[in-house]
Amino acid sequence: MADLSKYRNIGIFAHVDAGKTTTTERILKLTGMIHKIGEVHEGESTTDFMEQEAERGITIQSAAVSCFWKDHRFNVIDTPGHVDFTVEVYRSLKVLDGGVGVFCGSGGVEPQSETNWRYANESEVARLIFVNKLDRLGASFYRVTEQVQKVLGATPLIMVLPIGTEDEFCGVVDLLSRKAYIWDDSGQPENYSIEDVPADMEEIVEEYREKLIETAVEQDDDLMMAYMDGEEPSVDDLKRCIRKGTRDLAFFPTYCGSAFKNKGMQLLLDAVVDYLPSPTEVDPQDLTDEEGNPTGDKAIVSADEPLKALAFKIMDDRFGALTFVRVYSGVLNKGDTILNSFTGKTERVGRMVEMQADDRKEISTAQAGDIIAIVGMKNVQTGHTLCDPKHPCTLEAMVFPEPVISISVTPKDKGGNEKMGIAIGKMVAEDPTFRVETDQDSGETILKGMGELHLDIKVDILKRTYGVDLIVGQPQVAYRETITKAVEDTYTHKKQSGGSGQFGKIDYRIKPGEVGSGFKFTSTVVGGNVPKEFFPAVEKGFKSMMEQGVLAGFPVLDVEVELFDGGFHAVDSSAIAFEIAAKGAFRQSIPKAGPQLIEPIMKVDVFTPDDHVGDVIGDLNRRRGMIKDQEKGLTGVRIKADVPLSEMFGYISTLRTMTSGRGQFSMEFSHYLPCPSNVAETVIAAIKEKKEKEKN
Repeated sequence: MADLSKYRNIGIFAHVDAGKTTTTERILKLTGMIHKIGEVHEGESTTDFMEQEAERGITIQSAAVSCFWKDHRFNVIDTPGHVDFTVEVYRSLKVLDGGVGVFCGSGGVEPQSETNWRYANESEVARLIFVNKLDRLGASFYRVTEQVQKVLGATPLIMVLPIGTEDEFCGVVDLLSRKAYIWDDSGQPENYSIEDVPADMEEIVEEYREKLIETAVEQDDDLMMAYMDGEEPSVDDLKRCIRKGTRDLAFFPTYCGSAFKNKGMQLLLDAVVDYLPSPTEVDPQDLTDEEGNPTGDKAIVSADEPLKALAFKIMDDRFGALTFVRVYSGVLNKGDTILNSFTGKTERVGRMVEMQADDRKEISTAQAGDIIAIVGMKNVQTGHTLCDPKHPCTLEAMVFPEPVISISVTPKDKGGNEKMGIAIGKMVAEDPTFRVETDQDSGETILKGMGELHLDIKVDILKRTYGVDLIVGQPQVAYRETITKAVEDTYTHKKQSGGSGQFGKIDYRIKPGEVGSGFKFTSTVVGGNVPKEFFPAVEKGFKSMMEQGVLAGFPVLDVEVELFDGGFHAVDSSAIAFEIAAKGAFRQSIPKAGPQLIEPIMKVDVFTPDDHVGDVIGDLNRRRGMIKDQEKGLTGVRIKADVPLSEMFGYISTLRTMTSGRGQFSMEFSHYLPCPSNVAETVIAAIKEKKEKEKN
């Protein structure tokens, strides 16, 4: 069995363009996993292997790679930085034991790094900080560490200081050992020398070293007392304290360098070994019941326990479906039968592989602490628990945000429908924030996602990977109709044309129902003027007409109908006659009852930095929004509002522009409200125009 204390499951996360993927490439080069470095800007990096990633120079999917450093095994996950793909970061953090937050030396703490930092806090993941790109113009290590304190409310524990600034950056001073690591300009990571601290830096090195020791010894009372009495702790004692503080999230050891120029990376890898927790040192995952409530039990990380594993990602590639799995307890062997506690079905493990981005190495066994992929699992989805059939259990599930934007799509050619269905099915399994549904009214396929870039990429993947060309439509709003006045009316249906006739007379009242009540039918007929057996026919007639309103043909909501009198003919009356009478009555009376268009109102939750609150509220007001609440948080303000859905299209790009990319929002359906008359007129006119076109 492998020694779990030598495992490090780490993720690399940051804002777009802070250098995560480049950092991952350097780690692979240093650990001997690759021999030629691939550059992101040339579209050749190991972990960005999708066409769309290479082309746009962004990471879309999180990729997993394994490598070794100083007898320790690293499972590294490179995650995307773009807000539309944060779910990839969220689900990666969920299964990792530690992380490296990469910050750009000149950009500092950027919006997406805030979001990812918040996710990491929620998942309680221990982190190192790496300030990258110190060779860039305007880069400042000290400014970034200050921002980490102010913007993220976190304590950076400065472990190294940079030597030289911008293009003169050549190395770092390790504060613990008081040694300078200086690289030459060859760009090769191994070409460095260890020297004494440069004379002009001695003062600042001592100042920061003292701060480092003061913060570290707070983790151990005895050391702290000794230090106050003037006794300096040994480097081993300091490392032990730093390890404890890092694990308890008291502070975050902070390193710096330039991944692109290969400077400062070795110290970062040493820090992963020295300070980030192994799988056994992390608080075990909670086990829950079927409803997702904690049972109080934990998934102890040990190879001797029954099997417990979490499927955290599904990827479809040329070899079939790959299910990425983090094993928490027990051992998983090729050929084992395992239970999916979500579906209650068992599956046999065929092939297991260790991932190197999109290369793979066959393995026959995996144990607690491993991150592997299983080939060809049938019914497993993201967030499902895989366990020993004799010991069923459920690991704490993942909660995914609801999609906020939708578009309608139709294939360009007739034969594309089936192809599109199969492709979309695979894509929905891979990405839990991507949904698909069919619009009942128009029969169109509606794709829903986290943002415009998200759906853009999905349409692109459909076109390139699956060869389905799509016509993408404008987003459609689901309007409804209702009535505002009560009407009492009568309607007679008479038909006499040879043979038996048809006759049905009804006297009825129609009135607005309570919000959300749908359609309600009552009858108060006395004296048998309408025989009882015809009541269901009258109800059926009215109900069938609710599907299409009189204003623009949208479904009608919240109407009450009361049948109070009528008349019948002993021979000519029938159920069908009364059903037809009810349909005619609906057409006759609804226009008199003050019909009205109602629109879906969304519950919108916006997160914005303090300095943009005014702009965001002003913009929501312009969108006919009602501000409900404002909540002050650590790094910004949450604004809650009710806004009509029709006003929310394209909102994400407006919000990002307004808040320099730092704002975020989520929205969900709340209720229906009457449309203002000018909006209603526009909608009705557009529908009529569409119908005219279809006729012609």
